[in-house]
Amino acid sequence: MMRKSIGWLTACALLWILVLSIITWAQESGKDKMQAGWTADFTAEKPDLVPTGKNPYFILEPGYVLVLEDGKARLTVTVKDETKMVDGVECRVVEERETKGGKVEVSNNYFAISTRTNSVYYFGEDSGGAWLSGEKGAKFGLMMPGLPMVGAKYYEETAPGVALDRAKILSVTETVKTPAGEFTNCLKIEETDPLELGSNEYKYYAPGIGLVQEESLKLVKCGKTGTTEK
Repeated sequence: MMRKSIGWLTACALLWILVLSIITWAQESGKDKMQAGWTADFTAEKPDLVPTGKNPYFILEPGYVLVLEDGKARLTVTVKDETKMVDGVECRVVEERETKGGKVEVSNNYFAISTRTNSVYYFGEDSGGAWLSGEKGAKFGLMMPGLPMVGAKYYEETAPGVALDRAKILSVTETVKTPAGEFTNCLKIEETDPLELGSNEYKYYAPGIGLVQEESLKLVKCGKTGTTEK
């Protein structure tokens, strides 16, 4: 009887190990499928990241402001004269102030730009979906390539359980009409969340300006603080 009991316990233990192995494999397999074809690791850029600079579609210079509206909402993006150390990198603080239905939401976002590739990276935010690269498994992502190429797919943020936004470049030849003017050769990006079906959003960036349209919001003003033009 004793031998049979030991044998039964051993069999149960082996079965449990097998079940755990299958669960782990399924989780890793799902993760691999989710990231298949999408670039998610940008650690090679880390030594070359600085808080100030610009590439054709993203400006990280203190005092630069973008204002977008759609008649019902207003989004003001301000590059602050402040930096924050995140995951060992000095990042520029960019404030997003959204006004809608009489309510105002303000969040700080943290970015750095590569002196080698001119790509801009996203290190986290302090809004309702707060996360910081280097904490709780979160990793910084690519916000804007220095050399955008149609078809490129990459993660903008990887924060397990919080944010997994990713982007795909659809076009670099779009024309966008806004209250601030008509812009040509704009970059069109589709943003998705692999955990939320139907979460597609579209953004347009104009050369030398930056974000000119986000869904129904369109650019009405841009420029340096105090000299913002319409």
